[in-house]
Amino acid sequence: QVQLVESGGGLVQAGGSLRLSCAASGRTFSAYTMGWFRQAPGKEREFVAVFTYSGTTDYTDSVKGRFTISRNNAKNTVYLQMNSLNPEDTAVYYCAGRRYSVTGLHIPGTYDYWGQGTQVTVSS
Repeated sequence: QVQLVESGGGLVQAGGSLRLSCAASGRTFSAYTMGWFRQAPGKEREFVAVFTYSGTTDYTDSVKGRFTISRNNAKNTVYLQMNSLNPEDTAVYYCAGRRYSVTGLHIPGTYDYWGQGTQVTVSS
């Protein structure tokens, strides 16, 4: 079983940066695909970034070139570095994990484990 705990959210001004962290429990972290999703007020949960167990990454178009997902398997931690933040990035950000699967990477319902979420607010 895997438990995920996010941290690093906060309030920043447009153009600023934040780094989110997601610490995972469990002994098979390296075998999990890890993703970041976000949910803004009045919107559905949205895919942001993914780092698969095989080492590939992908991002939603709106964050490409600004956000970077990384992971440190030795520390059982996945990160989301967010640069050049704008107010449209304001949302609750969730870390999610699933074991081995390479299908449906952008779909929240395919993930088995979720963190509690961390609020990111970007002011103009």
